[in-house]
Amino acid sequence: MHQYHIVSKIAIYLLAVVMIVFGVFYFINPRDLVVFIPSYVPGGIVFAYFVGSAFILVGISFLTNQMVKFFGYALAILLFLFVLLIHLPNWLNAGDKEMKMLAFINLLKDTAIAAFALHIAAGAHHQHLHLEESD
Repeated sequence: MHQYHIVSKIAIYLLAVVMIVFGVFYFINPRDLVVFIPSYVPGGIVFAYFVGSAFILVGISFLTNQMVKFFGYALAILLFLFVLLIHLPNWLNAGDKEMKMLAFINLLKDTAIAAFALHIAAGAHHQHLHLEESD
């Protein structure tokens, strides 16, 4: 079993707490977040609740060290979809300079969190998804 260094564990726990806070925020303020979702993304407010639930589940997974590989890869996919379907179009189409900057910052933030989620998932050696024998 792969043993994480204490700093790595702290980083994973910090991300877990951040994801839970993001998830709770999606439940508390779903209508404030729906305005950032382009019309071609289905679901509206249901999408906000889905994302909030996903973030909370990821946080719980990382805190409890259960299904880390699955939820790490799922979080990375979700965040890369955010980048491609929400942040990039918002950045390209924003008329206001501040909104353009906010979209670009969110694009970078979600890319960085997705990369960290991939790193966590790849490091969860003891939690196999059986995608391939060497996994």
